[in-house]
Amino acid sequence: MVKTLEDTKRQAIAMKLADLKALQKLIVENDEKLASSINDGEIRDRLRSMLEDDRKNLGIIETTIVQYGNPGEASSTVQKLVEKTQGMMSGNELNTYEKVAQHELLKHSQVMSGLIIHKAGQVVGADVQAAIAPLNAVNFENRAHQEQLKGVLEILGTRELTGMEPDQSVWGRVQDAVAALTGVFGGPASHAKEDINITEIITMDHRKTDTLFMEIANSNDPQKLQEYFGQLFKDLTAHAEAEEEIVYPAVRSYYPDTQELYDEQSEMKRMLAEIKALSPSAPEFKQKIDQLKNMVQHHVREEENDMFPKLRQNFSEQQMQELSDQFKKAKARIQQKMAS
Repeated sequence: MVKTLEDTKRQAIAMKLADLKALQKLIVENDEKLASSINDGEIRDRLRSMLEDDRKNLGIIETTIVQYGNPGEASSTVQKLVEKTQGMMSGNELNTYEKVAQHELLKHSQVMSGLIIHKAGQVVGADVQAAIAPLNAVNFENRAHQEQLKGVLEILGTRELTGMEPDQSVWGRVQDAVAALTGVFGGPASHAKEDINITEIITMDHRKTDTLFMEIANSNDPQKLQEYFGQLFKDLTAHAEAEEEIVYPAVRSYYPDTQELYDEQSEMKRMLAEIKALSPSAPEFKQKIDQLKNMVQHHVREEENDMFPKLRQNFSEQQMQELSDQFKKAKARIQQKMAS
């Protein structure tokens, strides 16, 4: 397919997501270093709590990148920032107050990056918004962490300048600020989880596919149709190949109709290749899309209504989580191969 302007926008978002992941890894490293170097028990406990959140949020970002379906590399600017910050946080150039201040700035950068990705998704397409929705929780927690770090900075800065303790109402102000943020971001946004099991991750793929079919149905712009179908092609191909590698072999002994799922996806791939060869302006383009949609929706119903119960009946929650992790890794590898 010919690269379009919208493809370029999607790649720009992919790079921003890669930047987000690189900086989140740095934030986790910083949490670990700061928590091990600060003697104040209460501050150390708060940093350890942030570390738990940040590890979880790294997993959410990685899941979002796989759901987005367009792998990207972190920008050279962010890569250099990571290297420079790692050096400062490991060395003696900065005191504890200055290291926490650098950490708070990174949190601010993450919040802004997450918000920009969200706004860009609103412009580019509903399927992008669906894929990046889990970032709302990451944005909330990073913003809440900013407020807590400001409290840490007040305490450390006062001690450094005066050798005395600050007004202890600082933590009360911090908690009030975090409570106010809940009203801005919404309660559910703060409760996303990293440990998405296999039925949940497959369902997320299915709903994103529904959104892409809707976008195609609602557009007559050849460039937009090419963009949406290009994303649909990538998403369905990576999803199908990851299922065939990870999920179907695992469930086959419990679900006698697994071969039918393989066969349906083989036909789906044939139809995708057929549509890919058409011009979006061709009269039969949307007709073929409708045929593909009917096939995919039948396949989805079979998985969600018949295969999912077999998974739930025969696999523990931990096994379902392990399948999800394997599925995401396989899908990410397939996406990278398709991109190259």
